[in-house]
Amino acid sequence: MSHILNSVMTKNVWAGAFFMVMAGVAFAIANALTQIVTSQMGFKPQSDAFWQYLIALILSLPFLWRHGAAGLKTKHPVVHLIRVVLSAFGVQAFVVSLSQGVPLWQVIALVMTSPFFVMIGAWLFLGENVGVQRWLAAVVGFAGAMIILQPSGFTTASLLPVAAAVLWGAASLLTKFLTADEPSTSITVWLLLLLSPINAAISYHAGFEIPSGNILWLLLAGGIVILAAQYFLTRSYAAADAAFVQPFDDIKLISNVVVGGLVFHYWPEGHLWLGVAMILAASSFLLWTESGKKTLAAV
Repeated sequence: MSHILNSVMTKNVWAGAFFMVMAGVAFAIANALTQIVTSQMGFKPQSDAFWQYLIALILSLPFLWRHGAAGLKTKHPVVHLIRVVLSAFGVQAFVVSLSQGVPLWQVIALVMTSPFFVMIGAWLFLGENVGVQRWLAAVVGFAGAMIILQPSGFTTASLLPVAAAVLWGAASLLTKFLTADEPSTSITVWLLLLLSPINAAISYHAGFEIPSGNILWLLLAGGIVILAAQYFLTRSYAAADAAFVQPFDDIKLISNVVVGGLVFHYWPEGHLWLGVAMILAASSFLLWTESGKKTLAAV
């Protein structure tokens, strides 16, 4: 009986890893669709972000209906608002970088510096202890980012993913603060409800566009792919512990390299692979140490 139970648990664990990898592939396809719509078809990135998240909101209505007003109960409404504003501007920086033709793999690699900013922010604002090993990981990750940025000459477009990483890192810190008092359902509901109006305001300021023709179909396809990605994420966390599956999230960098190469013929060249490897290794180490701390706390 013990042998059978262990076999089932092993299958569930690797199913969790599989679904996490599939989520990364789905997000890579969604990123490629965004780059096609904005960079190649000329649709404004601010409007793309608005419609993308509006479609996600519509697809999430059953979730909102199920939780209703109970999901809005909070002790920190201002913190929720600031968190979502930071997230929205992070989304805008991310989408604008794609619209400027920055290769998918480069955007994702630079966005993956976010854990380093979270680490520094947790040290500065939350008083968390940061050991020598984690500081070394942060230095390695930043060095990898500098290797990737060097060929592009620090253009505004190439720095936008770093801005997104900083903004999303700050939003993650606020999320960490909220989880001490708020249930995950409340945090999710506030995010879904506030993102669309904030994105609408940003889109209106940039010149609101209504999609039509092929752009509309591609945006709808992107919404469906994002829904699939969220489904895969849910299945992943349901099948295995977050501490186990989270490192597989870093494989999204490989997914974006492959999708970007196949669709746009963007492939990292020469020493750029070294920068990719450094960011991947450093962020994986930070995730591993964070998972280790959570495991020890649970014992």
